[in-house]
Amino acid sequence: MGKRRKPSPPSRARMAVLTTAMAGGAVLAAGTAHAEPTPTLASVKEQVDKLNEEAEQSVEQYNGFQDKQQKLQGEANKIQEKVARGQDAMNELRTRLGAVAADQYRNNGIDPSVQLMLDSDPAAYLERAAVQNQVTDGQAALLRQAQDEQRKLDQDRAEATATLAQLDSVGAELVAKKQEIQTKLSQAQAVLNKLGAEDRVKVNAQQAADKAKAEAQQAAAADRASRSSARQDLNTPAPPASGRAATIIAFAQAQLGKPYGWSKSGPDSFDCSGLTSQAYKAAGVRISRMSQDQWNDGPRISRDALQPGDLVFFYNDIHHVGIYIGDGKMIHAPRTGKNVEVLPISAMPYMGAVRP
Repeated sequence: MGKRRKPSPPSRARMAVLTTAMAGGAVLAAGTAHAEPTPTLASVKEQVDKLNEEAEQSVEQYNGFQDKQQKLQGEANKIQEKVARGQDAMNELRTRLGAVAADQYRNNGIDPSVQLMLDSDPAAYLERAAVQNQVTDGQAALLRQAQDEQRKLDQDRAEATATLAQLDSVGAELVAKKQEIQTKLSQAQAVLNKLGAEDRVKVNAQQAADKAKAEAQQAAAADRASRSSARQDLNTPAPPASGRAATIIAFAQAQLGKPYGWSKSGPDSFDCSGLTSQAYKAAGVRISRMSQDQWNDGPRISRDALQPGDLVFFYNDIHHVGIYIGDGKMIHAPRTGKNVEVLPISAMPYMGAVRP
C-alpha cells in the first residue's frame, strides 16, 4: 500500500477568507437575533390611545376618591365641632358637679381637698353618694345628665377617630391614583417622543382622520335610516333645545376648544365628568362628579329616544361621558392632549344615556 499523503494546510490567503466569512456570519446572526421591528405609526397610535384611555379610567377613579375625601372631610369637621361642643358642655357640668361634691364633702365633715385627692373626680364621689341616698333629686339628675353627656362625648370622639382614619386612607388612595395617572400619561408621551417630528404629525393627522371617519359613518347611518323610514328623516337638523337643555348645551358650547385637564371642572379646562357636572350646574341641576355616579343620576334613556341635553355614556365601565346635542352628536372633553369638541356618539363604544 502506498503511503497516505497528509493534507496540506490551507494557505494564509484562504484562512483569511474563511475567518472573514465566519466573522461576517456571526455578526449577521447577532444582528438578526437582536434586531427589533420598527413599530408602525398605526401601532404607535394604538398604544398611545390605549394608554390615554387607561389614564382617563384612572382619572374618573381619582375623581371618585376626591369626592369621597371632600365628603369625609365635611363629616369630620362636623363631628369635631360636635365633640368641641360636647366637651364645653361637659366642662360646665363638671364645674357644677364640683360645687355639689364640695358641698357634700363639707356636709359629711370630710375635708374636700383630701377627698378630691383620693377620688380625682367629683362625679365618682357623687355616684357613690347617689347610691347611698346622700344626694338630693336635683343633684342626682345633674349626675345622670353628666353621665349621659360623657357617654355621648365618648361616642362622638370614637366616631371622629374612625372618620379621620378613613380620611387618611382615602388620602393615600388619592395620592396613589394620581401617581398612576401621571405614569400612564408619561408612558404615552414617551411613546410619542420616540417618533420624529414628521411622524408625530402623521399620528395626530390619523386621529383627525379617525374623527372624520366617525362623522362620515354617522352621516351614512342617518342616511340609511332616512331611506328606510318615511316617517323619520335623520338628515334634518335636530329641533333646537329649549329650557334647561338649552342652558346645558349653551354652557358646553362655550367651552369648545378649551383643553382637557384631568380632574378639572373649569373654568379653563375640564375632564369629561367635570364638563357635564358644570353644564348641569349652570342649569341649576346638581349631579354627581364622577361619570359612574352620573350614570345613576337619572332614568335610562333608549338611544332612539335621545334628546338634546341628555348624558351619553361610553365603554363597559362607564368611564366616559358627554352631553348629547342632537343629530347623533355630543360635546365632550376627550382626553389629555385634546380639547373640548363635538363628536358623533358612534365614535366610541356607546353604553347608554341618562336624563337627570
